[in-house]
Amino acid sequence: MSKYTSFRRLAACLAVSQVLFAAQVPMANASMIGTAEVLAGQQQQVDRQQLLNMLSDQGVQEKLQSLGVPQDQVAARINSLSNAELAQFNQRLQEAPAGSGVVGIIVLFFVIFIVTDMLCATDIFSFVKCINR
Repeated sequence: MSKYTSFRRLAACLAVSQVLFAAQVPMANASMIGTAEVLAGQQQQVDRQQLLNMLSDQGVQEKLQSLGVPQDQVAARINSLSNAELAQFNQRLQEAPAGSGVVGIIVLFFVIFIVTDMLCATDIFSFVKCINR
Protein backbone atom coordinates (compact mmCIF):
# COMPACT_ATOMS: atom_id res chain seq x y z
CA MET A 1 0.00 0.00 0.00
CA SER A 2 2.83 2.37 0.56
CA LYS A 3 3.57 2.12 -3.16
CA TYR A 4 0.08 3.44 -4.04
CA THR A 5 0.33 6.14 -1.37
CA SER A 6 3.56 7.47 -2.87
CA PHE A 7 1.94 7.52 -6.35
CA ARG A 8 -1.00 9.47 -4.97
CA ARG A 9 1.32 11.97 -3.33
CA LEU A 10 3.29 12.33 -6.55
CA ALA A 11 0.08 12.81 -8.53
CA ALA A 12 -1.16 15.40 -6.05
CA CYS A 13 2.14 17.31 -6.23
CA LEU A 14 2.08 17.26 -10.02
CA ALA A 15 -1.52 18.48 -10.08
CA VAL A 16 -0.72 21.34 -7.69
CA SER A 17 2.37 22.37 -9.69
CA GLN A 18 0.36 22.28 -12.93
CA VAL A 19 -2.27 24.61 -11.42
CA LEU A 20 0.44 26.98 -10.13
CA PHE A 21 2.15 27.13 -13.53
CA ALA A 22 -1.13 27.75 -15.30
CA ALA A 23 -1.98 30.59 -12.91
CA GLN A 24 1.28 32.39 -13.73
CA VAL A 25 0.74 32.54 -17.49
CA PRO A 26 -0.59 35.98 -18.47
CA MET A 27 -3.69 36.12 -20.59
CA ALA A 28 -3.30 37.42 -24.12
CA ASN A 29 -5.51 40.30 -25.19
CA ALA A 30 -6.15 40.67 -28.89
CA SER A 31 -7.89 43.62 -30.43
CA MET A 32 -8.26 45.26 -33.80
CA ILE A 33 -5.77 47.92 -34.83
CA GLY A 34 -7.46 50.99 -36.21
CA THR A 35 -6.56 52.60 -39.50
CA ALA A 36 -5.66 55.83 -37.73
CA GLU A 37 -3.06 54.02 -35.61
CA VAL A 38 -1.49 52.39 -38.64
CA LEU A 39 -1.40 55.69 -40.54
CA ALA A 40 0.10 57.50 -37.55
CA GLY A 41 2.90 54.94 -37.36
CA GLN A 42 3.58 55.26 -41.09
CA GLN A 43 3.52 59.07 -40.87
CA GLN A 44 6.10 59.01 -38.08
CA GLN A 45 8.41 56.90 -40.23
CA VAL A 46 7.96 59.31 -43.15
CA ASP A 47 8.58 62.33 -40.91
CA ARG A 48 11.73 60.79 -39.49
CA GLN A 49 12.99 59.97 -42.98
CA GLN A 50 12.31 63.54 -44.17
CA LEU A 51 14.40 64.91 -41.30
CA LEU A 52 17.22 62.53 -42.13
CA ASN A 53 17.03 63.61 -45.77
CA MET A 54 17.39 67.26 -44.71
CA LEU A 55 20.76 66.37 -43.21
CA SER A 56 22.05 65.62 -46.70
CA ASP A 57 21.62 69.29 -47.66
CA GLN A 58 25.03 70.92 -48.12
CA GLY A 59 24.07 74.08 -46.23
CA VAL A 60 22.91 72.11 -43.22
CA GLN A 61 26.08 70.01 -43.23
CA GLU A 62 28.30 73.10 -43.38
CA LYS A 63 26.46 74.81 -40.53
CA LEU A 64 26.53 71.72 -38.33
CA GLN A 65 30.22 71.31 -39.06
CA SER A 66 30.87 74.94 -38.12
CA LEU A 67 29.07 74.30 -34.80
CA GLY A 68 31.22 71.22 -34.22
CA VAL A 69 28.34 68.73 -34.27
CA PRO A 70 28.96 65.51 -36.23
CA GLN A 71 26.28 64.51 -38.73
CA ASP A 72 26.07 60.92 -37.45
CA GLN A 73 25.27 62.22 -33.98
CA VAL A 74 22.42 64.32 -35.38
CA ALA A 75 21.07 61.28 -37.24
CA ALA A 76 21.23 59.23 -34.04
CA ARG A 77 19.31 61.94 -32.20
CA ILE A 78 16.64 62.09 -34.89
CA ASN A 79 16.22 58.32 -34.66
CA SER A 80 15.86 58.55 -30.87
CA LEU A 81 13.17 61.25 -30.90
CA SER A 82 9.89 60.21 -29.35
CA ASN A 83 6.74 60.32 -31.46
CA ALA A 84 5.52 63.51 -29.74
CA GLU A 85 8.88 65.24 -30.18
CA LEU A 86 9.00 64.22 -33.82
CA ALA A 87 5.49 65.57 -34.47
CA GLN A 88 6.33 68.85 -32.73
CA PHE A 89 9.59 69.15 -34.65
CA ASN A 90 7.90 68.64 -38.01
CA GLN A 91 5.10 71.05 -37.10
CA ARG A 92 7.68 73.77 -36.36
CA LEU A 93 9.38 73.06 -39.67
CA GLN A 94 6.09 73.44 -41.55
CA GLU A 95 5.24 76.67 -39.76
CA ALA A 96 8.64 78.22 -40.52
CA PRO A 97 8.72 80.84 -43.28
CA ALA A 98 9.77 79.56 -46.68
CA GLY A 99 12.95 81.62 -46.88
CA SER A 100 14.32 80.52 -43.54
CA GLY A 101 14.69 76.84 -44.50
CA VAL A 102 18.31 76.05 -43.67
CA VAL A 103 18.66 78.60 -40.89
CA GLY A 104 15.40 77.48 -39.27
CA ILE A 105 16.44 73.84 -39.39
CA ILE A 106 19.81 74.60 -37.84
CA VAL A 107 18.29 76.73 -35.09
CA LEU A 108 15.82 73.96 -34.36
CA PHE A 109 18.62 71.37 -34.16
CA PHE A 110 20.55 73.74 -31.91
CA VAL A 111 17.57 74.06 -29.54
CA ILE A 112 17.12 70.28 -29.46
CA PHE A 113 20.81 69.82 -28.66
CA ILE A 114 20.60 72.31 -25.82
CA VAL A 115 17.52 70.61 -24.38
CA THR A 116 19.13 67.17 -24.55
CA ASP A 117 22.27 68.59 -22.90
CA MET A 118 20.12 70.05 -20.12
CA LEU A 119 18.47 66.65 -19.61
CA CYS A 120 21.92 64.98 -19.36
CA ALA A 121 21.24 62.87 -22.44
CA THR A 122 24.34 64.28 -24.16
CA ASP A 123 27.29 66.53 -23.47
CA ILE A 124 27.89 68.53 -26.64
CA PHE A 125 28.03 72.12 -25.40
CA SER A 126 30.20 72.95 -22.40
CA PHE A 127 28.15 76.05 -21.52
CA VAL A 128 24.96 74.02 -20.90
CA LYS A 129 24.63 72.64 -17.37
CA CYS A 130 22.75 69.42 -16.63
CA ILE A 131 19.58 69.98 -14.56
CA ASN A 132 19.19 66.37 -13.40
CA ARG A 133 22.29 66.28 -11.20
